[in-house]
Amino acid sequence: MNWPQFWQYTAANALLGIVPAVVGLAISVPLGIACVRWRWLYGPVLSATSVIYAIPSLALFVVLIPSTGLGNLTVIIPLTLFSLCVLVPNVVDGLRSVPEPVRQAATAMGFGTVRRLVRVELPLAVPIVIAGLRVAVVSSISLASVSTLIGVASLGYFFIDGLQRDFSEEIYAAIVAVIVLALGCDLILVLARRLLTPWSRKQGGRATINAEGGQLLQEQAI
Repeated sequence: MNWPQFWQYTAANALLGIVPAVVGLAISVPLGIACVRWRWLYGPVLSATSVIYAIPSLALFVVLIPSTGLGNLTVIIPLTLFSLCVLVPNVVDGLRSVPEPVRQAATAMGFGTVRRLVRVELPLAVPIVIAGLRVAVVSSISLASVSTLIGVASLGYFFIDGLQRDFSEEIYAAIVAVIVLALGCDLILVLARRLLTPWSRKQGGRATINAEGGQLLQEQAI
């Protein structure tokens, strides 16, 4: 096996898997906030993302080729759209999971709508949002391997090359690389969640608002 090529394609596969999930998150957060603010919007948005997710990835790649060419963008756009099907519901569920007493306490302390959203609601929604991001990243890393069929570099190259040359070890190595990539990214997101939500590590706690700094604190339940 050509190991320099293998590591090159592994890095390419990681890029094609991570970028769509990050871009999808950047789209899903404001879209999810809008769906919470205007509840009538959530149904059409959820239906649209579900329809997009039902389209085969290879079909979207082929449709985009005349516009975006045989490059990474042709893969990133469909995978970003697919990620919305997971991320938008998680953003909405995360924001809706914020306890109403916490919102009322923030409002009573003079928090405006935007400040309450940024300092209170989004931090409390982080665990659910990251749970969706984990699914989106793992799915994108897996689907990115299909891009080889349109000539974009990814670990899928070794599936085809190994099949054509009857070299099963090459196929197994690529499968293991995809799994390791997915597990590695998942572990990073788990660690990120723990860093962003230090209060969640305390058992039996409840979220409160720090009257001085507007920070979320964790108090032990009595």
